[in-house]
Amino acid sequence: MIRVQQEDFDVAAEIARLKEGRSDIGAIVTFTGTVRDRGGAVTEMTLEHYPGMTERELTLLEAEANARWPLQASLIVHRTGSLQPGDNIVLVVTASEHRDAAFDAARFLMDHLKTNTPFWKRETGPSGSRWVEAEPDDAIARQRWHQKHAAE
Repeated sequence: MIRVQQEDFDVAAEIARLKEGRSDIGAIVTFTGTVRDRGGAVTEMTLEHYPGMTERELTLLEAEANARWPLQASLIVHRTGSLQPGDNIVLVVTASEHRDAAFDAARFLMDHLKTNTPFWKRETGPSGSRWVEAEPDDAIARQRWHQKHAAE
């Protein structure tokens, strides 16, 4: 399941919904990304996206994770709009029978979210605003999944 929304999310409530009525899940891995203030340099982060395209890309990404690992469930929630330091940005939850699949799928999803989905972040602080670019390490992290998959 994927959701793009302005509202905050409750991690515990999202996990409870994902587990409801299920006894086949042996491992749940979560990742929650939050707004960092970077030592006082960030007072606000604005997240924009391309409606329709964003949801399509997230759906394809989630489908790829489910094809690569035996997941019982997965969830991606990504916020948009104006956020403050400490606010939640993104939640990734993966559930499987065993922990390895859940850990690998969660890392795969986050590595691709950082580089392949149409979200744009603008940080604002005392010295002005700037668009946030993906870090070179983000592309390296994403690429390792393609190398690993090609080797399999």
